[in-house]
Amino acid sequence: MKTTILLLTVVLIAVLPECQMAKFGQLCSGNSSNRRRTGDKWGQGHYGASRTKNVHEGIDIMCNDGATVYAPFDVTLKGKVIVYKDPKKAAINDGINLSGEGLCFKLFYVKPDSYSGVVKKGQRIGTLLPMQSVYPGTTSHVHVQMCDKSDPTKYF
Repeated sequence: MKTTILLLTVVLIAVLPECQMAKFGQLCSGNSSNRRRTGDKWGQGHYGASRTKNVHEGIDIMCNDGATVYAPFDVTLKGKVIVYKDPKKAAINDGINLSGEGLCFKLFYVKPDSYSGVVKKGQRIGTLLPMQSVYPGTTSHVHVQMCDKSDPTKYF
């Protein structure tokens, strides 16, 4: 009996962190399930996907150009993200650093309404920038990247 109780306790302790893990709510209008970008002529949108000079360090959540981007949970806005150094990509060179639910992450290709403050879950953060103007034929998306560049997939 004591062995069974001990085993059950160990199992519960092992499972409990998974049950309490943060989960992203809806990021974009028109994509309530946070569908991910799969392949297009520009590549794949999953974490670790091959790139010309490196690997993809986040995941891409489908979002139409100009769509509203929402807070996935209560977040604190922590400043601007510069995505590119290339001036040819200026149309989509914006993003935001955020923290919430114990996570630090970045959203790329978003023009935020503000770079600081607190936004409640489901409230508007900003709008998706015009990805088609820089990458015609791509599946427009918000890029989600953890500050430590770890895989964000488990939070979706």
